[in-house]
Amino acid sequence: MIRLFAGFCLVTYLYADSSPAFEVASVKPAGEETRVVGIFTYPGGRVTAFNYTLKMLIHEAYAIEDYNILGGPSWAEADRYNVEAKPPASAPLSRWVPENFKAPPNPEMRRMLQSLLAERFRLKLHMEQKRESIYALAIAKGGPKLSAPRDATQQPFVSFLPHALRGQNATMDMLAQRLGPLVKRPVLNLTALRGNFDFLIDFPPDDATSDSEVKLLRAVQQVGLKLQSKPGMVGVIVIDHAEKPSAN
Repeated sequence: MIRLFAGFCLVTYLYADSSPAFEVASVKPAGEETRVVGIFTYPGGRVTAFNYTLKMLIHEAYAIEDYNILGGPSWAEADRYNVEAKPPASAPLSRWVPENFKAPPNPEMRRMLQSLLAERFRLKLHMEQKRESIYALAIAKGGPKLSAPRDATQQPFVSFLPHALRGQNATMDMLAQRLGPLVKRPVLNLTALRGNFDFLIDFPPDDATSDSEVKLLRAVQQVGLKLQSKPGMVGVIVIDHAEKPSAN
């Protein structure tokens, strides 16, 4: 990994040559019969992804939001693939047991996904740090209006509903992470609220405001929170080269 300064941006060139790799991996175009969209992890380090684009795979491999992945051919966010892979028995990943099949890839699995993308998609990319506006999730005037979880043993989750976000036994870090894709900016949790909560953030379609971002900024106040715009450094990935994978 080489670090270079290009103008005012820190550029990190990313290589997967020395990274751990899956022992068996399949990458195939997704057929119309596959309607599921998602990535799933299983005991033993096996991972499957259905109806995923290259940019969605980069999101999983590098733990970066889609809106911070720049460049690349048009098919990188149009063509969809099914991926299935498992690590060698000698890898620590083969002994990993995720909490559930929706658990995100762990760091070793992400490095293997990076190797897979470099090999099958001939992916070359680099990372830059750019100064952009971000949002800070903070406590609004009057204080938070969050409920204690109804079931503290439930798997923490923030789910997207039609025109709403529902938190179940969820943390503020989880909420901030979910808000990012909606406002197309990184969101930092500056609430200093610890623990888990239940909440519903509703931004109904009959709201007179047509700007979805303005709706969301208003909606988070329902639970006594606010989003404040502030300058910050944002890491983005730039796709330098990618090729469609050969059938296997």
